[in-house]
Amino acid sequence: MSDDATVKPARSAEEKAEMLEVLERWTASLSAELDLAGLDVDIDRVLALAGAAAHAVLRPAAPLTTYLVGYAAGRAAALDGAGDAEATDRAFEAASRLARRHTT
Repeated sequence: MSDDATVKPARSAEEKAEMLEVLERWTASLSAELDLAGLDVDIDRVLALAGAAAHAVLRPAAPLTTYLVGYAAGRAAALDGAGDAEATDRAFEAASRLARRHTT
């Protein structure tokens, strides 16, 4: 039996839309600040990977995972000559596989 005080209510469609709008603005601002203006970021994919890492390992694994995936993708694109999309896909897939296999 759960304590009602600990149960989070489901977000409404409106709340989800507002959250996505805030995240899109933040992503655009941060991308511009990092000289990555125009970068196409799949926010849902990043959040799904962060969620998988948080649930499979610990909550703090979420930002570490997304940082390392971005780093690995950038490194692969620079050193291996992989295209940005290919390098990103490979890094996301590797992290997703590891999260699925991980047991704490």
